[in-house]
Amino acid sequence: MNYKNIIRSLLNFLHLDLTKNLKYDRLTKLIMKKVINRNTNCIDIGCHKGEILDIMLHLAPEGKHFAFEPIPLLFNFLENKYGKNSTIYPYALSDKNGFSTFNYVKNAPAYSGIKKRKYDIDKPEIEEIKVELNTLDEVIPSNIQIDFIKIDVEGGEFGVLKGGKKLLVKYKPTIIFECGLGASDFYGVKPEEIYNFMTKEIGLNISLLKSFLKKSLPLTLKEFEYYYSTNKEYYFIAHNFDWS
Repeated sequence: MNYKNIIRSLLNFLHLDLTKNLKYDRLTKLIMKKVINRNTNCIDIGCHKGEILDIMLHLAPEGKHFAFEPIPLLFNFLENKYGKNSTIYPYALSDKNGFSTFNYVKNAPAYSGIKKRKYDIDKPEIEEIKVELNTLDEVIPSNIQIDFIKIDVEGGEFGVLKGGKKLLVKYKPTIIFECGLGASDFYGVKPEEIYNFMTKEIGLNISLLKSFLKKSLPLTLKEFEYYYSTNKEYYFIAHNFDWS
């Protein structure tokens, strides 16, 4: 573990949220501990360097785990590190199959995505690469129950969700996903589209991460639109829990 990861782990342990991303990291880990058991099957979409996949493997050593990472350098790293315990795919997930250009942000790979977005760094170094598109419904065998999904694809989450509609309707997994202005809007997505898809077509509730842990009521459409448009919160959880 490098020094950056040691500091991040210490801040998580002490509940010191110096940034929103550190807060979301901490809350995500708490949620995963609550909803994942030893044989839970998980999917990590936008796996990056495998930080979340590590937790999936630790919490669910008897589960089946799938990860998606289209950046060749990161895919090769993940394949070498996790290939024996997980299935790693080099696809960019979408709602269609084919090929696409992909904006690889070399000096901030976590910002990489199919479309360019707002970048919170100076002078992003972008290299256009070609990636293969695929859908969750095509890739994940329909007889494998999926219980937990993490999606971090820099604005492309609605395409990922639509491409996995059969899986989502059938198994109604818990989904942690990033969504908000500065990324999702570059894909022409409106918040009501995501909200209505998840609540009406899939049958899941949407909550803030902290609200889920407190077992508060899920978000209304108006509340979700507020958080989306203000960016006061940009990580959400879709779930099948009912605490009303």
